[in-house]
Amino acid sequence: MSVNKHCTDIIRRLEDFDARSGTLVERLLFNNRLIVVILCLLVTLFLSFQARDLTMSAAFQKMIPTNHPFIVNYLENRSELAGIENSLRIAVESRAGTIFDKEYLETLRQLSEEVFLLPGVDRPFMKHLWAPAVRWSGVTEVGLDGGPVIPDDYDGSADSLDQVRQNIERSGEIGQLVAEDYRSTVIFVPLQETNAATGEKIDYHEMGQRLDSLRAKYQSDDVSIYITGFAKVVGDLIDGMQQVLLFLALTIAICTVVLFFYTRCLRSTLLVVACSMVAVVWLLGLLSVLGYGLDPYSILVPFLVFAIGMSHGAQKMNGIMQDIGRGTHRLVAARHTFRRLFVAGLTALVSDAIGFAVLMVIDIPVIQDLAVTASIGVAALIFTNLILLPILLSYTGVNAKAATRSVQADIANQSDTGHVKHPVWALLDRFTERKVASVTILVFALLGGAGLLVGSKVKIGDTDIGAPELRADSQYNLDNQFMVTNYAASSDVYVVMVKTEQYACAHYDTLRSVDALERRLKQLPGVESTQSLAGLAKVANVGMNEGSLKWWGIPPSQGMLNAIVTRAPRELFNQNCDLLTVFAYLKDHKADTLNSVVGVAEDFSRQYSKENLQFVNAAGNAGIEAATNIVVEQANVQMLVLVYAAVILLAFITFRSWRAVVCAVVPLMITSALCQALMVWMDIGIKVATLPVIALGVGIGVDYALYILSVTLARLKAGESLSDAYYGALLFTGKVVILTGVTLGVAVMTWGFSPIKFQADMGLLLAFMFIWNMLGALILLPALARFLLVPGTKAVTS
Repeated sequence: MSVNKHCTDIIRRLEDFDARSGTLVERLLFNNRLIVVILCLLVTLFLSFQARDLTMSAAFQKMIPTNHPFIVNYLENRSELAGIENSLRIAVESRAGTIFDKEYLETLRQLSEEVFLLPGVDRPFMKHLWAPAVRWSGVTEVGLDGGPVIPDDYDGSADSLDQVRQNIERSGEIGQLVAEDYRSTVIFVPLQETNAATGEKIDYHEMGQRLDSLRAKYQSDDVSIYITGFAKVVGDLIDGMQQVLLFLALTIAICTVVLFFYTRCLRSTLLVVACSMVAVVWLLGLLSVLGYGLDPYSILVPFLVFAIGMSHGAQKMNGIMQDIGRGTHRLVAARHTFRRLFVAGLTALVSDAIGFAVLMVIDIPVIQDLAVTASIGVAALIFTNLILLPILLSYTGVNAKAATRSVQADIANQSDTGHVKHPVWALLDRFTERKVASVTILVFALLGGAGLLVGSKVKIGDTDIGAPELRADSQYNLDNQFMVTNYAASSDVYVVMVKTEQYACAHYDTLRSVDALERRLKQLPGVESTQSLAGLAKVANVGMNEGSLKWWGIPPSQGMLNAIVTRAPRELFNQNCDLLTVFAYLKDHKADTLNSVVGVAEDFSRQYSKENLQFVNAAGNAGIEAATNIVVEQANVQMLVLVYAAVILLAFITFRSWRAVVCAVVPLMITSALCQALMVWMDIGIKVATLPVIALGVGIGVDYALYILSVTLARLKAGESLSDAYYGALLFTGKVVILTGVTLGVAVMTWGFSPIKFQADMGLLLAFMFIWNMLGALILLPALARFLLVPGTKAVTS
């Protein structure tokens, strides 16, 4: 990029300006300013109208990697696994005593009936003490006997309650549906993806609100209600999303105040804010037109689009303000600034878009939607902030006093005779000196090395128990803690599917293999308990032999096994008896826990699977989480390689010099390494929520380097020394780099107050990357330039 004569001459009268000068794009835009403004206004009005239909939602299948082998296996057998992956567990606790109380059981009955009628409930598979399918079995003086846990003749009397106690003790549901201390029971509620009555997808927000209403209705001084499950998590997330909109208003306020404090020009500040908001409106309207919606992940994109727009808008406004302050006509000033910064701004925004677009390699639909959403937003910024804003400023100009003040401050900071450099800019300019540059490079190299060493220990997946999307003290996580404490059947379930020939699921050899798998899983510290048809067969065998534990084992008699199958719960095998399920109830879904379970299950499958008996991974929410972690781990490296390759390519196209590319990209790489080290220190794993952060940080962070480097190179090519060129770049664009870096950092830090924990984590990590990328562009870039951008090199002479 060169500084041509038109960009440096002061043209006070419009008549002295050649309207035919500049590139074809510039002439088309600025010679037809009114048409451009009217077209943008019409598009804004249309998309504002379309944005009214935008919805906020979160579908279960959009949050899972549908092409991973685990998920493919699960989806193939989904119809046989009702409620395993998407279910609710509602615990009803008796505060005053035990569950063997007439009023308590009546409350449980009424609540279960209301839950039964909720839309989307897979009613045949619902389980609770009042459900006829929840049965007991045992050996009596007349032989095998059994029946519903709560008998048909239950009347609430002391004798009936005593019978219920006996039935529960013989049902095998202690630790599953009934707590070991007999103070609470669970209503197990499997859900479908669609409402069978209407054919529409479940509205998780509405489901969450109904569940909260039921909690408020039945919770009292004597009864407490605890609710866990995917639907409740998503419902709480959508509630949190609505609160997040307050942070958008706070972001706008912070950016506006800081920008006005810097410029002291109300009209230009409002124009920058307005153009950034227009980009957000275009984004929301286009999402609605294209059939997309907002979810807990993409809800943050409008924040980023607005913040990026403020960054680029401030650069354009700063350039125009300086030219006007020197006496240039406002239209000429707008065109000169467009010439100087359009290519750098376009390259930066394309880098931003590519940073978002590479997220498409992650085979998780919700992240791919985020990538599409963000790419649309950045594309809108090209029109609103690189084109519309300069054109509007060419009409309005800026406040004369503010423009004069800006130029006087710059003149006072020049190094001409009789003037002293501003202390901040003088300090930054010292990084172009050989000795300071050498020490700086060494320090950053050490920081980068330390970051790589510590960052290599970052974990894949969740590092917290409960729902890591929500805060530890959220109602959901408190409810989950109650479940984990009181029930062996936790809400984190890993399911291994065992495929056999038709009607062979209860064969002796099959069940022995299943039992062997269970024994291996039980040895893992992260597995609380297991459940399968093999385990049931061992219990039933004892019961059929007068309760003698000497008979503990799988009976070798096929006739006895067939008798056991007729009384077994249907979730343990399917109707055709060619699919068994092995449930592993985990203490949590942390990365280490899931890795150990997956390792055992995969090893066992490789050793014992054969043509007529296959052990297939995986179902259950923990199985899906494990598949997601595998996809995230693979995508992490792939994503970083792609985003850096794209940024390097764009920087090379812009500067046509590998030396300039190194100056721009090395600071980004060090920041990425330090960000992963920060994740280790904060105990944040790489997962669906945090995976986009580094890609976004690189894509957005390169903006600082592009603006500073483009001006520095232009001045170097004009014959200035590196010190003078860098100092001039600081005066022209460095101030705005600091302004936007700090503003962006503070703005995303407001996410730290979000009730959604992963949004708070993303805010802190992005703030770190924004500020460190800014420091890298201001400190490390000139230090590298001291050794790479020397006179005579192609970067300086071409």
